Amino acid sequence: MSMNDDIAAPARPTVLAVDDTPDNLALLHGLLKDRYRVKVANSGAAALRIATALPAPDLILLDVMMPEMDGYEVCRRLKADPATRDIPVVFLTAKADVEDERFGLDLGAVDYITKPISPPIVLARVRNHLRLKDAADFLKDKNSYLESEVQRRTRSLRAIQDAVIMALASLAETRDNETGNHIRRTQNYVRRLAEALRDLPAFAAQLDAETIRLLYKSAPLHDIGKVGIPDAILLKPGRLTADEFSIMKRHAQLGRDAIEAALQDLEEGDRAFLRHACDIAATHHEKWDGSGYPAGLAGEAIPLSGRLMALADVYDALISKRIYKPAFPHEEAVRLIQEGRGSHFDPRIVDAFLAIQADFHAIAQQFAD
Repeated sequence: MSMNDDIAAPARPTVLAVDDTPDNLALLHGLLKDRYRVKVANSGAAALRIATALPAPDLILLDVMMPEMDGYEVCRRLKADPATRDIPVVFLTAKADVEDERFGLDLGAVDYITKPISPPIVLARVRNHLRLKDAADFLKDKNSYLESEVQRRTRSLRAIQDAVIMALASLAETRDNETGNHIRRTQNYVRRLAEALRDLPAFAAQLDAETIRLLYKSAPLHDIGKVGIPDAILLKPGRLTADEFSIMKRHAQLGRDAIEAALQDLEEGDRAFLRHACDIAATHHEKWDGSGYPAGLAGEAIPLSGRLMALADVYDALISKRIYKPAFPHEEAVRLIQEGRGSHFDPRIVDAFLAIQADFHAIAQQFAD
């Protein structure tokens, strides 16, 4: 026994011949049987049953003039069904008018052969259309594989991005040991706020699903600039002096500069990954009335990402214990943020916050220190 005897021969393609005349079916069966597996149907309804059963035929030879359901209607139904629409259909018919041929091809048939048939022509066209189907199936499988590979690599890249962001954010937070789960809470606050604002016409265009995803990822880097603040100030067990606070305020600029430097090494299309992080780091201490820092921006001159982070950051600071203050209850934090509507915070963002304040409270409890 040769080694090739253990290898199964590839299955022959299956051709479904459809005609209401028994002589025509016998002719097609005899013509095709030596090269292909042949199935026959003597009506449109039978053809549809066979075509939708597994394994599906690889090609259908279809008569047009049949009682009850003609070939055109059979073809229309085949092309309307996702399970059969990719099976090539070749019309075999005595209808020889150009308009009939055009109509059949417009329905989705790949070819139109007039009767009486020429056996060599039928065999050649069947062979050619099966080869084309093989090529189309290969490309479809290849495209499906490539699409799944792109999705896999995208997930991998996003996982790497998440890990990098959290590592950097955690590095900053290790230098401020009172914040605990602050970065987890604030990124969830930002996402929930953005989701609430997305339904408002003024924000809908800015807050698509991808932007909200990037805001959520970027929020943990809001205080990355703290790595550049001296320990004597950053870890001081008490309130800062005016001079010390001036130095502390530099962390917004330091964070922006660090992320900007990273952006310079990225292609334009990749910069969205850190663009929001840069804006958040730079502007989350700006205030709606222009009294914030580091640039004294006001109103919509403050990037939306910074405005969202400003409220999220203040809410979390209010409910968290600090060396210089106790943790305020949720209700008191809500009241103080409401007082800052139009001065510290964008009024529309405060309104959205008030509508979902229970979600903020739930997030705070989920990620409590």
